[in-house]
Amino acid sequence: MTHLKRKPLFALIATGLLFSGKLMAQESVEIDAGATAWMLTSTALVLLMIPGLAMFYGGLVRTKNVLGTMMHSFAAMGIMSILWVAVGYSMSFGSNVLGGWFGWNSDYVFLRGIDTNILEGGVPEYVFSMFQGKFAMITPALIAGAFAERVNFKAYVIFIIAWGLLVYNPLCHWVWAEDGFLFNMGADGAIDFAGGTVVHISAGISGLVAAIYIGARRGFPKQNVRPNNLVMTLMGAGLLWVGWFGFNAGSSIESGLSTAQALTATQVAAAAGAVTWMLIEMWHAGKATALGFASGILAGLVAVTPAAGVVQPLGAIALGIIASILCYMGIMLKNKLGYDDSLDAFGVHGLGGIVGAIFLTFFIRHSWMEDAAAAAGGSWTIWNQLGVQVAAVAIAIVYAAVVTILILFILNKCIKFRSPDEEEMMGLDQVYHGERGYGMLNAS
Repeated sequence: MTHLKRKPLFALIATGLLFSGKLMAQESVEIDAGATAWMLTSTALVLLMIPGLAMFYGGLVRTKNVLGTMMHSFAAMGIMSILWVAVGYSMSFGSNVLGGWFGWNSDYVFLRGIDTNILEGGVPEYVFSMFQGKFAMITPALIAGAFAERVNFKAYVIFIIAWGLLVYNPLCHWVWAEDGFLFNMGADGAIDFAGGTVVHISAGISGLVAAIYIGARRGFPKQNVRPNNLVMTLMGAGLLWVGWFGFNAGSSIESGLSTAQALTATQVAAAAGAVTWMLIEMWHAGKATALGFASGILAGLVAVTPAAGVVQPLGAIALGIIASILCYMGIMLKNKLGYDDSLDAFGVHGLGGIVGAIFLTFFIRHSWMEDAAAAAGGSWTIWNQLGVQVAAVAIAIVYAAVVTILILFILNKCIKFRSPDEEEMMGLDQVYHGERGYGMLNAS
């Protein structure tokens, strides 16, 4: 979601969402067909990212775990959708309750009070709520990459429900709601255009905590775990790249200049991340791998997510390059430290999100800075904004880590989160789903 303060459209949207749930009566605001069509397209594009993520993750695990790993993404697509409609939208965009820990608006429960609402920009509130709901679906699915191949499916289902309620919804409210405290931090609030903090940092940190908490896969790191289908992983990365245009450019909640700016930044950051990772591998390992290229795509996309609406193309390219270098180094460090972040959820999403949220400060376009300084009465500076960005990142890291540990601790007391050794040896597909991903092929 875009940073709302300097854009009157977004300010009106957020303010209206805080009060009665009826931003503007239908008879006084007409639907903008162009903006609505783009937001419907963006919503579909973000949904496409979840099957893309399933393919990306599914291709990286062993044959015996491919369906179980993909089901982590598809289960989130179903479960989190219902949870979002029931209470998630209200908790994220309602008025402050419990000191601002999360929001609440009874009109948003099961979306019962927004049936005829049209936002000031001419977009039906149903579309806005569904667009936002896709973010709530994909975020817990990202976490699953950190503990792939070794978790109880029933426990995973309970985990993502608890995590959505206690981690995602509060963070979403803090960063994107008009009365969220991170939205109002400093002279101009924390910048998170499309989810660097809310989505990627929270998912990456929670994944890291979970991976360390439950321990490594059997035989890790001595046993060589080979991907079962890198072709599928590469296709998944391509789908994620396409879907990310909805993720970032759709976060403008309009069809105009800011949409074009975000779309362009998204394209060039992904390209810069991919090319940089390819060059690093050719220099460091002598070969450019398909997996490395796909990882670079994601590193660039993640880094530009919080920055897409505030940086020019050169800044987006810089973010892609920086993120690719630091994510590559992070994965090398993981191998030395020995923790088992199976599919590098933290190494790409966590680190990439941190890089984007902090380093965007140095690449903000001049017109944006001028508007920010004017809105803040001259008190806005890059260095003040850097402090706000660092503080927001630190708060998200600590909150996601602590609450995730509490969820895992309590869950482990009720139902073991980790699969027993014998089930892990047999594979997630057979144990939890009674199926095989590749017909009669032997599980490896």
